[in-house]
Amino acid sequence: MRIGQNPAKFVKDVARPERITVAVLSYIPFLSGFYAETLDVLKVCLDSARKDAGLPFDLMVFDNGSCAEVQDWLLAEQRAGNIQYLILSEKNLGKGGAWNIILSGAPGEIIAYADSDVLFYPGWLSESVRLLETFPNVGMVTARPFRTNPEFYSSTLAWAEAQPDVQVERGHFIPWEVFLEFDLSLGQNEEEIRQRYETTQDVRLTYRGVQAIAGASHWQFAAYKSTLAQFLPFEMNRPMGQVKQLDQRMNEAGLLRLMPTRPYAMNLSNTLRGLKAEKPVQQPREAMRRHALLDFPPLRRLLLALYDSIFRWYYDRQ
Repeated sequence: MRIGQNPAKFVKDVARPERITVAVLSYIPFLSGFYAETLDVLKVCLDSARKDAGLPFDLMVFDNGSCAEVQDWLLAEQRAGNIQYLILSEKNLGKGGAWNIILSGAPGEIIAYADSDVLFYPGWLSESVRLLETFPNVGMVTARPFRTNPEFYSSTLAWAEAQPDVQVERGHFIPWEVFLEFDLSLGQNEEEIRQRYETTQDVRLTYRGVQAIAGASHWQFAAYKSTLAQFLPFEMNRPMGQVKQLDQRMNEAGLLRLMPTRPYAMNLSNTLRGLKAEKPVQQPREAMRRHALLDFPPLRRLLLALYDSIFRWYYDRQ
């Protein structure tokens, strides 16, 4: 038999979620090797997302089975009021499994998703939502311009070329420094990047006085939750490597995929070394020689291939 009445019966109001949910997916299985700096990267990601986003939002973090140190830190952040919704998975569900939970469970009308290695610049959220709300039938907006696979924005281009009130321009609209910065973060060398920059181009669209670059990507995007629901669930049997399903499905559905003309986000990957320091640090001559040796293209390719094989052997045991 119940004793007394539940006091919750007499509560007149409940909290309401913000219109926008910023959702970050983290996975840091240990704090050494490849992952040595990734907790610091995660901290910078969340701090930068909160700083001058331009619009109010709730923050959701889905942790995909990280080590105890990472989950303890996330719990402390949630208890401090810095994370509104925190999901700690006991095991790694892969990105597709995590997306199935995040994109269906986030309470906002708009979901702004990011991998945990994204650095945001002031105004990133307001600019993303401006493009989302200005252009019609938008599937997703990524907060940084870079060159994406044209096959994944063919519907965007087809729509633009069929509209008399849309100006379509082709050329090099992403500045070389912006292009180089992003591609270097993906592990490419400058010679390869320069060749790709010179042999490809951007597509810039102007609609109702607002400009955007055609394209978007799965590593960071803003979208309406109702739009994302069309593509759930994702069936991915590997932790990584199959996330382009979202890019492909959105394009096949005829939805626009857009980016702002200037960068509002950056990929940090697994290190903070790419962040600009206030005072440049002079490296010892021995370290400079070692770095030059490690950057020698044949040796670099060999070591990275060996590292990739070891990583796959470890995670393919299951």
